[in-house]
Amino acid sequence: MIDELVQGQAVAPPAPGTGAEVPGPLSVREVQELIRTNEALTELNRKLQLAQDQLMQSEKLASIGQLAAGVAHEINNPVGYVFSNFGTLERYLADLFRMLSAYEEAEPLLSGTPAARRLAELRQEIELDYLKEDVPTLMAESCEGIKRVRKIVQDLKDFSHVDARQEWEWTDLHKGIDSTLNIVNNEIKYKAEVVKAYGVLPEVECLPSELNQVFMNLLVNAAHAVSKERGTITIRSGLSADGSQVWVDIEDDGCGIPKENLSRVFDPFFTTKPVGKGTGLGLSLSYGIVKKHGGQLDVDSEVGRGTRFRVSLPVRRAEVAPS
Repeated sequence: MIDELVQGQAVAPPAPGTGAEVPGPLSVREVQELIRTNEALTELNRKLQLAQDQLMQSEKLASIGQLAAGVAHEINNPVGYVFSNFGTLERYLADLFRMLSAYEEAEPLLSGTPAARRLAELRQEIELDYLKEDVPTLMAESCEGIKRVRKIVQDLKDFSHVDARQEWEWTDLHKGIDSTLNIVNNEIKYKAEVVKAYGVLPEVECLPSELNQVFMNLLVNAAHAVSKERGTITIRSGLSADGSQVWVDIEDDGCGIPKENLSRVFDPFFTTKPVGKGTGLGLSLSYGIVKKHGGQLDVDSEVGRGTRFRVSLPVRRAEVAPS
């Protein structure tokens, strides 16, 4: 092919009176060099396009994080004073119940009077005995509901890392997983039961918000993989024998990944989800984040059995050479 290019190269004659020299035919080495240069430029262009796509995705995630942080802040203010008012209301109700008990103790003194008859009718009408039992229950349930809202808001702030300066810090991975589970709860709760089998882990030096993004991608993918009526997502964690690395497994009992696709799951834009359901960037970005931490993201899957992703990370920040 190269010989044909060299031998078959057409050389245009010089324009009359220009004195231009006629270029000679390219040598085989020059043609090979041109081909290598073209291939290198093509590969560089592909890497630049990938970097641009990943940057755009990262910017979108950052924007979502900022939006989530803003919403969390705005919700936190009214929830704060509602929670405070509930505490005051509980004290007021306790005082009212004390007063009510004093009135009830005085009821025998009114026996046989019109006032006693009216009190008995009113007690029956408003079901006072039931109210005395139900009001504390309602207050307790309402307080629990407000606490859950506060917890969701706090998890939203933790997940988006509202106060983050993108600095490496020592973090409890289990706390990050729990806050992420709360954020993606709506994606999971109707499809699968989450089973936690946490080991004892030390704090890890990392970028918490980025690792939360990894856990979110893996958890959402696990939920989407469940095809039966209700599946199970199991989260395990542990420490390596020498104590230098931690690992987190996220495993589902869903449809599994065919063997021919296993080697491609971390490729940018590769997805088996229907159009509009996935960009094919989630696992690729997760792989890059774990690599940036000096760790490893592995997958083990079998059709019909399910899929397990393992995130392995060094306990102490690893010096990773730029790629």
